[in-house]
Parts: sequence; structure tokens; C-alpha cells
Amino acid sequence: MSKPVKPAPRHRGTPRHAHIKETPKKAARHAVLLSTVAAAVTGVSVGAGVLGSGAGGGGASTVAADLSDVVIPPEETVTAERAPVLSRSDQRGEADPAKQASLVASEPAAMTDSRSLSDSDPRDIARALLAEFGFSSSQFGCLDSLWTRESNWNPYADNPSSSAYGIPQALPGSKMASAGADWATNPVTQIKWGLGYIQDRYGSPCSAWGHSQATGWY
Repeated sequence: MSKPVKPAPRHRGTPRHAHIKETPKKAARHAVLLSTVAAAVTGVSVGAGVLGSGAGGGGASTVAADLSDVVIPPEETVTAERAPVLSRSDQRGEADPAKQASLVASEPAAMTDSRSLSDSDPRDIARALLAEFGFSSSQFGCLDSLWTRESNWNPYADNPSSSAYGIPQALPGSKMASAGADWATNPVTQIKWGLGYIQDRYGSPCSAWGHSQATGWY
């Protein structure tokens, strides 16, 4: 009598693990992982609706399909979309109003220096101009004595007998035109001419004063 044949199990002969399907819980976990990766790469947050598993556990496949359409921009494109770096000239704001005002105020002051000097006492003008001709302030005493004797520092002093004119008593007065066209009225022009004359002829105001004391003229 033959032995009865044992019925083979139903799963025998089928591929190993072919019957195992991804559960909805695992699909949701995969969807969370994939969506996190997508958010990290693209910088776009994934809504909760993408994570829904759907019927038959299709949530993971839906996220995978969505990710397959994502295009990661190249590094050059990302760099180009960044905010432009401002240069110093771009960052420079409007000029400080106070600074502008001081600059505007200084320009007229520089332009009127000569005019303001001509309105000063002739002695003060001479003190201010001594250094321009290489004379120290100690020379002013001699210059003061010299031109006090000659014209008493009067820019309009006119000697009718000799035609000498002005503070330095230039002879004739028109010689001072070499220092400026306003030689007849401007003490600055007259003093500049006089100091230049003393520098060339005597070397210093004190030498010119010494000559004047000895001869009565310089």
C-alpha cells in the first residue's frame, strides 16, 4: 500500500518574499524621508498632503514621482540668484549736509582771502606777507620804521615833487604795476611790490632801514 502524498504548501514554488508588500505605515515613513530630502535639496517645504498614503499605500510612490520631476539648479545658477554684492560706491549714501555746508562755506572764504587782507591794517598785511619773501617776524620792526618815515603806511601817499607813490613810495608809482593792476589802490599789491624790492635790493628790511638812516632814502 503506497504512502499518501502530502499536499504541498501553497507558498512553495513562488518567489521568495514575493508576497510581502509594503505596508501603509512603511510607505508613510518612506514618504517622510523622501520629502525631507526634497526639502533639503530644493529648499521647498513639502505639505502634509503629499504624505498621505492614499488607497493601496500609494503615498510613497507619489512622493517618489514628485521627486523625479525636481530639477536641482547648478551651482552657477544658485550663485547668480543671490543678492548682488554692493560696491563701496553703491553703499555710499548722500553727502553729509553739514560737510557740504562747510565745503561751500570754505570756497568763498578762500576766494575772498585777498579781499579781506586788503581791508586789514597795512601793518597787519605786511606781517602776514613777511614769510612769503623769506623774512622772519623780527624784521617787522625795521620795516615799520622804514615805511612810517616814507608814507606813514598810507596807500594813497603821493609825493608831488618826486612822483613817488604808495606805502613803499615807489618811484614812479607805476612800477608797482608789476605786482598787480590795482597798484594805485590796493595795499596788498603795494606791500608785495615793496617787499620784493627790498629783497632784491637790500636783502632784508633791516638792511634797507640801515641804508635809509644813513642816506635818507632807500
